[in-house]
Amino acid sequence: MKASMPVGSTKRRLFGDAFWALFGQVASAIALLAGTRILTELVTPDVYGQVALLNGFVALGVALFSYPFICAGMRLQPECQSTEERAGLYAVVSGLAARSTTLAIGLLMLGGAAYSYFTHSDIGLFMLAGILLAVTVRRELGIQLLIGERQHRGASLWQTSDSILRPLLAISLVWWGAAKVEWVLLGYIIASLLSNMLWSFVQGAHARQSKRSTITKQFKTNVWTYALPLIPMELIFWVNGLGDRYVIGYLLTAAEVGLYAATYMIVNEAFNRSAMVLLRIFQPVYFQYFAQGQRQESFRILWTWIACVVALGIIGVSLLLVTKDWVAAWALAKSYHSAVELMPAIAVGCALHALGTVLAQPLLANKRTRVLLLGRVSGAVTAAICLPLMVKNYGLVGAAMANPIYFGVEAMVLAMLAKPWRRLDVVNEEQMAEDGSCSATA
Repeated sequence: MKASMPVGSTKRRLFGDAFWALFGQVASAIALLAGTRILTELVTPDVYGQVALLNGFVALGVALFSYPFICAGMRLQPECQSTEERAGLYAVVSGLAARSTTLAIGLLMLGGAAYSYFTHSDIGLFMLAGILLAVTVRRELGIQLLIGERQHRGASLWQTSDSILRPLLAISLVWWGAAKVEWVLLGYIIASLLSNMLWSFVQGAHARQSKRSTITKQFKTNVWTYALPLIPMELIFWVNGLGDRYVIGYLLTAAEVGLYAATYMIVNEAFNRSAMVLLRIFQPVYFQYFAQGQRQESFRILWTWIACVVALGIIGVSLLLVTKDWVAAWALAKSYHSAVELMPAIAVGCALHALGTVLAQPLLANKRTRVLLLGRVSGAVTAAICLPLMVKNYGLVGAAMANPIYFGVEAMVLAMLAKPWRRLDVVNEEQMAEDGSCSATA
């Protein structure tokens, strides 16, 4: 067991982590909101909707084919006892993420070819989306593993530079070329290539230390064991978070996808970035205390985190109810203002989603990802039932109103499964019994 840090040193490091996490999220949010404001002035809702749909495929590739391995690396990193072990873990995670991303790009190209054949459209957009997927995975791998090592300054600067360059180059190419989907995607690709090259060079110590070791095989087994249940869970997470725009695109039009996606992005940025700050502050500390066997400290950290998320949700929803018209006028072009009525319902859904994520942390800490999957399934099933019905009957308003329903169900089920109100060292035997029950019913 590792020796615990002095309380004063722990607090100073926690505040340092908080500063850089907050800096990265605030700077990135400002860049993204400013970029969206300008981009919505330059492109129509139809073009913005097509970009949103293609970005959704990129997000699916990241979530399904790389993020489970990255999450495994973050969880296992506090258990590494030496530089050699950390280098071995990094090599395993990087290799698995690279191979699975290659598979994802191949599947995207096959799907794009089939779609282009039947609709007589250009496959070039899917090729650009494949390249964007590759550079996005590289960015996420670098940032998330830095966070796992609690190197928040490097992670925040990497994220901020990418968030600034993406809208800047997309807007520049649209202004120079034309208000077309391909120019927006190309801007995103060039931006991430530049930021990845810069920060990979700055953080190049990882590459130099990633030598083969005798523990690599064991790490690969551990990463797969942790990541496998996360793969269907990330698919469910994507369905809950981005599936609504594909239902809208199928039942309505690409222009309405653009209206919904732009509005959702504005609201989600406020809640998601704030929740991400809290996650980046508390999750590495929570995992570290848990890995060291300090259950009382991990319990205290978890409930401080939960209290912050609840306060964030209440304050955020209340503020948006009274400022939604001002937010729309400031953040979106006039042609997108008709979607302002969607904001309150989306905000409640985002707040419930953030709450569900933190309530589920005991399951991740205890490596009970199979049980966590059950909670995510509940949200996906609820979304699959209510979302098409509400969009069909109420249009965009129905899509917004569906958010609190399926995220609320998911948060409730995750709370019942994780039992964050109970100390993990007291209920280990009960949790093992539950795992056995889940295995029997699987």
